[in-house]
Amino acid sequence: MPKMTAQEVEDFIFSHFPTANQKRHFLVEKLEEMRAQVRMIYHQRQLRPGGTISGPALMALADTAMWVVLTGMIGPVAHTVTTSLNINFLRKPDKKDVIAEVRLLKLGKRLAVGDVVMYSDGEAQPVAQASVTYSIPPHRE
Repeated sequence: MPKMTAQEVEDFIFSHFPTANQKRHFLVEKLEEMRAQVRMIYHQRQLRPGGTISGPALMALADTAMWVVLTGMIGPVAHTVTTSLNINFLRKPDKKDVIAEVRLLKLGKRLAVGDVVMYSDGEAQPVAQASVTYSIPPHRE
């Protein structure tokens, strides 16, 4: 079972990442056992030339979604870090919110591996898929 609720994870983000307080870029919509859903709020600053949501914006969503589910499962550990992120861009995202559905494939003592599938809001076909690995720091008293 998750050790934190979706609201507790959002509160943790805002208390530990000061720039998150300035602008809401992401919303934690669901947090369940080994799964989460995170929404990236659309803004024109995410666009690249050609009018599509940029790759770096989608990578940020994938990384954030993985961090959300991991934090929800292990509790408020601020020093987890991304060790690997591999992304596949599948189709052009619409100019609207992007939803990430993430599931943990492995949650070990030192590593967590997850799969993130991203969709333009209201669309059935994914726009991107990412495999993300996080390192979990050793427990310290």
